[in-house]
Formats: sequence, C-alpha cells, structure tokens
Amino acid sequence: MSLFNKVKVGEKIISPIDWEMSPDLCFGTYESWGGRERVRNNAECVYYFFVDNWGDKPKLCLMERAVKHAKVIAEVLAPLVMLEHCVASQGVASRFEQSYPINEEIKDWLLKNVLDGGREDLLIPLVDEEGEGEDMGESLPEFTGLASSEAITELPRESAIIKDDEIEGIIKKWNFYDSNINHSGGFASRLSAFGDDAVVDSATGLMWQRGGLDIASIRTIQRGIAELNERGLAGFHDWRLPSMEEAMSLMEPGKNGKDLFLPLCFSKQQPFIFVAAQRKPGGYWFVDYKQGRAFWSSGTIPGAFARLVRTV
Repeated sequence: MSLFNKVKVGEKIISPIDWEMSPDLCFGTYESWGGRERVRNNAECVYYFFVDNWGDKPKLCLMERAVKHAKVIAEVLAPLVMLEHCVASQGVASRFEQSYPINEEIKDWLLKNVLDGGREDLLIPLVDEEGEGEDMGESLPEFTGLASSEAITELPRESAIIKDDEIEGIIKKWNFYDSNINHSGGFASRLSAFGDDAVVDSATGLMWQRGGLDIASIRTIQRGIAELNERGLAGFHDWRLPSMEEAMSLMEPGKNGKDLFLPLCFSKQQPFIFVAAQRKPGGYWFVDYKQGRAFWSSGTIPGAFARLVRTV
C-alpha cells in the first residue's frame, strides 16, 4: 500500500492523505498555538477524511486544512450504512461535536474504491472556482442614522464569564438561532451599509466589520484590535470584540450561498470568531457561523478569527 495515497478532486490531484489526522487532532494542531510545532509553515496544507454528522444523515468529506483556512473540498458518496456504523461506534457524543474520525472500515473502502486511480464519480468537488469574487449579496441601503421611531434592542456588551448551564438561557432569552439549542429561533436584523468596510444593524444599534481579523491567538487578536483602533476603521477608533449576545444576533436560521449562517454582506473568511466571554471553569467561548452555534474550547490559548463591533 502506498504511503502517499492520492485522490483527484476535479482537476486537482490531492496528495498525500493524512490518515492520522482527525477533527479533534486538527483543532489541537491548528487552533491551539501549542500544537503548531507540527506545522512547518503557514502555507502547508493537510488533507484528511472525516465523517460529518451535523445533518440528517452522516456524510463522508475530504478536508483541506492550513493555518489560515479550513474548507471541505469534496464529499464522497460512501455507503450510508457504513457511515452510520462509524457514527454509532463513537458512543455518546456531545451535542457540540458531530464531526468524527473515520474508522478502519471506511479507510479500507476509500483505498479500494476512491484513492490511487479509483472511481472519480464517487467524489463531488465542493471548492469554489478560483478567481471568482466573493458574493456579498445585493447592495444594502446606505446608513443615514438611527431613526427615533425604530425600536433598538440593547444587547449586553460587557465581557462576561459564562458557565455551560447558562448558555442555553442566554440564547433563548433573545431567541437567537442555534443549531443545537434553539433551532426555531431567529433574530431580525435591519442592515445598512456604512462605506465599504462596515455594516450597521439598526435593530441593535451596532456597527460591524464586513470582514475581520485573521485567525490568531486571543493575545494576538487583542494586539490586532489595538493596532486597528490606533489607525482607525471607517473613521472610528473604538472597535472591540462582540459579546456573546452581540455575535449571536448576526446568526441567521438558514445558510447563505457561502455555506454560513450569516447575512451575505459579511465576508466568509471569518467562519468562527472570538467573543468577549470566557468559560467557567476554563476555556473560551466562540460563535461558529459555519455550524450555526455557540461553543467553547478548552486550552490556554485557542485560536480563532475576529469580527469587530462598535456601538453607534
């Protein structure tokens, strides 16, 4: 058996496949700075298969992972019974974790049917065409000020310490959508453009970055916020991390064309972000627009992106 198995996705040859990599190990390698010793450089990509069990039925996917991005580049049309057997073998799983490593049965099936010249029709490429600009949706109306006649929902903005048993109450209090906790929820935003770099939500009185800061540790993110405020963005110098409530207010109950639970006017380059909340007894809270949920991660210095906010 080849040590450097390869697979063709569209016109691209992917090699080698990292059979040791898994969703959990990937998080420790790329999103915890203590795990970066394994990564030789920021441009290096790792490819691995995993089982995605977030939907109604499990799917077998091929992930491309690097320091600055993570994207599923193909779905594999594998036998459903085999995937269900893999999921069942995981035992009782946290509702926050539904991405699983493949087992030996799936690995053997891939080697026999897909890799090294196998059936190309079993792979469905999911990669965006290179060179295409990002779809930012229809043009928003320009922001002209907060109307006195429109109600504003004032969300908590202070940094917080949140316990596990408190997050459900926070989400349901404001009826935020969360794919695990409040599937029927949804917060109605009223968005308008503030130049090219910012969006105002008149429902909350908040101004948001369209884009954000690249993936980094919390300390690096905090330095990045200070540097951004020094030079200014959209003419303002008081940008900050959003609170859990503020970040969840952007969560939409359905995915957009960029596969995120976000309005199209926001960049897809920040799929999961830091919020100004730590977890008790330990860890940090994040909002994941890819999976449509709030979640926490243990570890002293996890990594994430940031989308900054300020009060209008």
